[in-house]
Amino acid sequence: MDQKRLLAAIALSVGILLLFDLWNRPAREAEQRRQAEIAAQVPAPASPGATAPASPVPVPATAGAPLAQPGTAPGATTAAATPNLPPEQRIRIENPRLQGSISLRGARLDDAILRGYRETVQPDSPLVRLLAPRSDANPYFAQWGWTAADGRTPVPGPETDWTADGTNLTPTTPVTLRWDNGQGQEFSIRLGIDEDFMLTAEQSVRNTGAEPVQVLPWARVRRERTPQTAGFFILHEGFTGVLGGRLTEWKYSDAKTEAERRRGAAMEQESTGGWIGFTDKYWLTALTPMSQATPIRAAYRHSAEGGQDRWQIDMAPPSAQTVAPGGEAALATRLFAGAKEVRLLDGYADRLNIEGFDKAIDFGWFYWITKPFFYAIDWLFQIFGNFGVAILIFTLALKAAFFPLASKAYTSMARMKVLAPKMTEVRERYKDDPAKAQAEMMALYRSEKVNPASGCLPILLQIPVFFALYKVLFVTIEMRHAPFFGWIRDLSAPDPTNLFNLFGILPYDPTQISSFLHMPAWAIAMGITMYLQFKLNPTPPDPIQAKIFAWMPLIFTFMLASFPAGLVIYWTWNNLLSIAQQYYIMKADKKRQARSPAAPPPAKPATLAKADAAAKPAPKGKK
Repeated sequence: MDQKRLLAAIALSVGILLLFDLWNRPAREAEQRRQAEIAAQVPAPASPGATAPASPVPVPATAGAPLAQPGTAPGATTAAATPNLPPEQRIRIENPRLQGSISLRGARLDDAILRGYRETVQPDSPLVRLLAPRSDANPYFAQWGWTAADGRTPVPGPETDWTADGTNLTPTTPVTLRWDNGQGQEFSIRLGIDEDFMLTAEQSVRNTGAEPVQVLPWARVRRERTPQTAGFFILHEGFTGVLGGRLTEWKYSDAKTEAERRRGAAMEQESTGGWIGFTDKYWLTALTPMSQATPIRAAYRHSAEGGQDRWQIDMAPPSAQTVAPGGEAALATRLFAGAKEVRLLDGYADRLNIEGFDKAIDFGWFYWITKPFFYAIDWLFQIFGNFGVAILIFTLALKAAFFPLASKAYTSMARMKVLAPKMTEVRERYKDDPAKAQAEMMALYRSEKVNPASGCLPILLQIPVFFALYKVLFVTIEMRHAPFFGWIRDLSAPDPTNLFNLFGILPYDPTQISSFLHMPAWAIAMGITMYLQFKLNPTPPDPIQAKIFAWMPLIFTFMLASFPAGLVIYWTWNNLLSIAQQYYIMKADKKRQARSPAAPPPAKPATLAKADAAAKPAPKGKK
């Protein structure tokens, strides 16, 4: 590799990291402000007792049937809303991971709070509320129902009051909801829940009438406001799912554009098994058929109602079910509503045969390296009880694995230092002929078996590791609110200290002036160790390359200042290990040279040797 290509590679690598930082900095700052607002004020939980009038929501169309609204049948009488409805009744949800309630009005799960997860690192911070009723500022709920595909059968509607055979839904006590339309059809929903975040819903309709009926059972999850997203380009938030064995992701903005273009669903697809859902950074709601052999039709939908964007996922059979007199039809689905824990999603994928369920966590293009990184760090966490310590030990293991490659690189750099005077001589001799100087230096590299790219190789090797570890820290909920030592209480958040207010001595926040006025202690430590590491390397022969290397520690210090503390700690520790490793290799190389016979000085390139010979005066007495 010649110097121009090496310089281009270095510039490209630094440019990618700078672009990465500039692109994500606004989103990181917005997330920090959001967390600060949550910490400053504890929002009052929404009252689950009141509901607003239900707005019409599309559900899957059936072959030969109009696109009906949930709970309505064109030309048929339903359990419609009345001016004076009695207070709604609820059944409680209780398990070790989830608490909340299901409204018997409309069969809606619209109250779900995640046990063990708080909004901030403060111990008295409110628990994370995942689902909320329509009376809340951000309605978000799951619901089960039917559409009358024949246009005449009364079906339960959004204001239908169901009856329940219990008051508490627990892992050991399922609850069945029932409603009779008074015309020979009895509807039921048998609900169950496991010890974590998975619910089951077995919908059935029994026809005791004299005529066959056609109905379409469906399950849906509904968001009545556009959620606040983190806004990172490396993180997907919005619609997600695996249908037909393929991961399908839609951002809210893209789904809205596509739904408006198609004047319908943004995406509607038939599949055997599979799952669909809404994914946030750490949370997920998803629907999947109970049997993965079940044919389904799934959709991502958007509508604009009352000046608000509404979002919906829904799942139904591909066509309406005909229920003969004395017959019964059913649809069994599962609903996941909880935290995207890696081992939990993997467990559901294995036990329930849900293909690609772990892909709800956005491990990205480096999935093949990011997920193993997580498992390695999590295994170390189980041993040491601290994710920060686990990252340090994991980094040490990586350094040991790359030691042979690093040894060759550092040995080559040591040879570069020996050759430095010769390279300087070549540049001076051919300073008016850069092409000739480049050719002579490449000849010198070849004769001495030196790789000029060896100095940046250890740094280039860190880049994929950097991105993979960044993904682990950023997308896995296991790292959320994970403390280290001292002032680092959340490895997934930036270091809160700041040089520009003397680390809290001055009572003001410099980042209010500019986001670049954030210089935490760990970022400073990272910059210092990076500078010391570069000082151990030989000065690059090219002046421009030397200036780039000289500025890189300062550039990286400012760039990583707003990154998660865990990532900066990793980089600092990696630099320290690199310094120790480089010192050890250089010391061992000196000892080896001392034990071996004195080596002759490096041979000059042929053209340079000829030039020196021509410049020497001829001995006296000879012509």
